[in-house]
Amino acid sequence: MEKNRLLNELGLSDRVIEYGESVLGKLEKRFKEIDEIAERNQAKVLLAMSKNRVSAACFSGTTGYGYDDLGRDTLEKVYADTFHTEAALVRPQITCGTHALATALSANLKPGDELLSINGAPYDTLQEVIGIRPSPCSLAELGVRYSQVDLNEEGRFDFKAIEKAITKDTALVAIQRSKGYSMRPSFSVAEIGEAIAFVKKVKPGLKVMVDNCYGEFTELIEPSDVGADMIVGSLIKNPGGGLAPTGGYICGTKECVERCAYRLSAPGLGREVGANLGIIDRLYQGFFLAPTVTAAAEKGAIFAAELYEPLGYKCVPKASETRHDIIQSIELGSEEAMIAFCKGIQLAAPVDSYVTPLPWDMPGYDDKVIMAAGAFIQGASIELSADGPIRKPYAVYFQGGLTWAHAKLGILMSLETMISRGLVKL
Repeated sequence: MEKNRLLNELGLSDRVIEYGESVLGKLEKRFKEIDEIAERNQAKVLLAMSKNRVSAACFSGTTGYGYDDLGRDTLEKVYADTFHTEAALVRPQITCGTHALATALSANLKPGDELLSINGAPYDTLQEVIGIRPSPCSLAELGVRYSQVDLNEEGRFDFKAIEKAITKDTALVAIQRSKGYSMRPSFSVAEIGEAIAFVKKVKPGLKVMVDNCYGEFTELIEPSDVGADMIVGSLIKNPGGGLAPTGGYICGTKECVERCAYRLSAPGLGREVGANLGIIDRLYQGFFLAPTVTAAAEKGAIFAAELYEPLGYKCVPKASETRHDIIQSIELGSEEAMIAFCKGIQLAAPVDSYVTPLPWDMPGYDDKVIMAAGAFIQGASIELSADGPIRKPYAVYFQGGLTWAHAKLGILMSLETMISRGLVKL
């Protein structure tokens, strides 16, 4: 067959192609549900752009101080309306998701305050921001205390423990929507809403920040629809649609976002400064494409679970479970298997396909990390990628794919490489 010939040239064997097709036949209903969510989220973005009168004038580049930047200010209104918040800060000056989270936390916590994480330890890179692992300029150095409540045995919020942990000094509760580098389930927006309502009942006035990375547009609502004071994320993940070359966002209450603007720039300057540097059109177009691109990544994640589960690998979430982010974790059991999996993903990359990913000492992490990503935007995990820390249970975290077809090819290449190394048998 012509199709197989092309795939054979990419390095896929007929048996892997056939196995993939047999798996794909089970997913028609799931894919239709994802497309329906994408369509409604597309309407939500379109409505926000129409309401705020996005025009060609919004795409003009600005430099220097960025005073009166129409494109920047309008884009922030579009984000705020899409996520149903009072205000938004969407800036290329926010370098990554960790930077956005650090800005939100440091802007809304004062010396003597306590930060409480209610889903256990936060993501690795945030631990130095907080001061769990000592670092210059951490929140701990600024006099902010930290405490956490671990999840229960089912990987869900432990409400009794949370109630006990909230003290008179607790000023902000942090929730990480996605699993990060752990094998726990990611949280649905409904679960997050239940937790937000609970902590605000225990202590009225508490601020709640949700790390929204990898979760945007996977559901019809966002954590900001269920009481979060701030939702925070990166533009080189879901909301950038694969086009945003850098940046991050913070959406939430006017009070919280204004404080974040002062922290990002300087007291007295706030959101009035910050030029768009001529990339603003890519931020608009990426956000417009985001619901569809996110849907493609979700399909790839489900396909990965459906492919690997019958081969005996633990997948979180399971192929049959409802998804709340684009990450698919697969417990591979060894460093060798992680390297082989990531090699397959790299072989399917449009950029640097010839590179062999190996574990290395990545900034912000205690363990060596392996990362496969041949992306048009460096580090863009909405593009096809796979990564994970080299530690037990040796789980790899697969995500992204600007198109469903590319996500499919990538996960098939990972399996082909595992087979070629003698790690899997079909």
